[in-house]
Amino acid sequence: MKIAVCGSSGLIGTALVDALRADGHEVLRLVRRAPRGADEVQWDPSQPLSPGKLAGVEAAVNLSGAGVGDKRWSEAYKRTLVDSRVDPTHTLATALAALDDKPRVLLQGSAIGYYGDHGDTKVDETFGPADDFLARLTVRWEAAAAPAEDAGIRVCYLRTGLVVAREGGAWGRLFPIFKFGLGGKLGNGRQYWSFISLTDHVRALKFLLTSDVSGPVNLTGPEPVTNAEVTKAMGRVLHRPTLFPVPAIALKVALGEFSTETLRSQRVVPAVLSKAGFSFEHPTIEAAIRAAA
Repeated sequence: MKIAVCGSSGLIGTALVDALRADGHEVLRLVRRAPRGADEVQWDPSQPLSPGKLAGVEAAVNLSGAGVGDKRWSEAYKRTLVDSRVDPTHTLATALAALDDKPRVLLQGSAIGYYGDHGDTKVDETFGPADDFLARLTVRWEAAAAPAEDAGIRVCYLRTGLVVAREGGAWGRLFPIFKFGLGGKLGNGRQYWSFISLTDHVRALKFLLTSDVSGPVNLTGPEPVTNAEVTKAMGRVLHRPTLFPVPAIALKVALGEFSTETLRSQRVVPAVLSKAGFSFEHPTIEAAIRAAA
């Protein structure tokens, strides 16, 4: 297929583009800078995108968005988090909907922050949204894809958990800390973390491109674990002690409002993926960490 990808320079986008090209697909990257080749199209997500730039596209993957944990959540950065998601999504969905030959599918970025904190309860795609900043952001993010869905394009909302990878994202910052023997549980460690290996995330995206799944899809592994269990697994894989727990108050001082995201408990399971027949290559936390280490 000819597949348009937004956010192709990020952690997941980079891995996805490589995997798609390895499978023989033609990838069209939407970039904000001047194009460097025929496989790139320049766009400004805050401005309308000419449908002609997407001619022949049979599928699209939108992974645009500033990193949630990259900076403290000042009011200005909160606006950046919203604008970097909502604007590109609406612009892309509107352009796809205007095509005479519409693509088969839009895989639309989202996050498990939609659900909020549910303690030990297993959360699947039938749960509704919470009412905090990240949940409200995610609701707006998904709603911005409405033009594509209204035009009859199959849309999957990729409610992504914590991606286990060394190259970037939250886990990319954990690896060096644990490698130097400075890792430990966060807070009391009882909060559930819903993870997925980078390999499985990309495999799931490829699976969704050709499946008949639509609507919200949790991109998490089948066995969420507590932060204390993550800590032990990191220590085992890296052969390092994990003796330095980080108190909740220290996280608050260091991270500000974002600290609540590291302490919330989200036991999110991939019910839709599992029902559709997707199988995980790294179903356990130890397997996911070993794949990334």
